[in-house]
Formats: sequence, structure tokens, C-alpha cells
Amino acid sequence: MVAWSDQERSIITSIFSNLDYNDVGPKALTRCLIVYPWTQRYFAGFGNLYNADAIRTNPNIQTHGTKILHGLDRAVKNMDDIKATYAELSVLHSEKLHVDPDNFKVGPAAPRTPSVRDPALRRLPAHPACGTRRSGGSPHTHRAGSR
Repeated sequence: MVAWSDQERSIITSIFSNLDYNDVGPKALTRCLIVYPWTQRYFAGFGNLYNADAIRTNPNIQTHGTKILHGLDRAVKNMDDIKATYAELSVLHSEKLHVDPDNFKVGPAAPRTPSVRDPALRRLPAHPACGTRRSGGSPHTHRAGSR
């Protein structure tokens, strides 16, 4: 169980009280599906997800994005017992929909998406083929004429 300080509770409640769920929810889910395309497998029944434009205009994605934010709102209103609040939803997602429960960690142990401002990410070497940073130690080295 996460022990929230009064300041954390206040910040979280303030953030959620100022969100436009009908705007932010669909945008957040859309971004997730575009940036992490492997998550699309969980939404196969939602219709056309073949490209970014199809995802952005998919009414099922829009509706579910709003639904997700309302679901998170349940946690905000039940911060002292999030586990019990989500028990039924957890069973649905893990047993019926086969979503990995690690995707739903809450609190300090939750995995986070690295930011481009993350100092650890900036230390990664650039991949020589495209000039982008990659996760891992040293960059690949490619010799002319070799594979």
C-alpha cells in the first residue's frame, strides 16, 4: 500500500480536478498506441488502428481514453485503498483481456517512461545509423561492406 502525504494527495487531487477528461483521455490513449505500437494488440476489437491518423480518429479509442481517465479518477477518490478499488477491474484486464498486470503499477515502484530531459537517457550513446540514442551500452559499429 502506498502512503500518500497530505501534499501528494493535494497535488494529485488538484491535477485531476483540472483535467478535461473528454480531451486529455483520448489524447493520452492515442499517444500510447502510437508511441508504443505493441499496445495496439489489446485493442484489436476497436477497429482500424493501422496508422496514426486512423488511431486519432477512431471513436472507440476516443471513448475508451475518456473511460480510462474516469477509472483513474476512482483511484484519486480512493487513495487509501487503490488495490481494492481496482480488484474487479484487475481481474477483468488480466484474466479476460490478458493484459500484463505490470502495466498497471501505481506509486513509487511504477515503471516510468523516460523523458528526453532524463539525465540517464542523455548519457546513452547515439546510434550511428540514425543519430538517435539507444538503450544499452555502446553504439553498434558497422564496417563498410559488412553486415
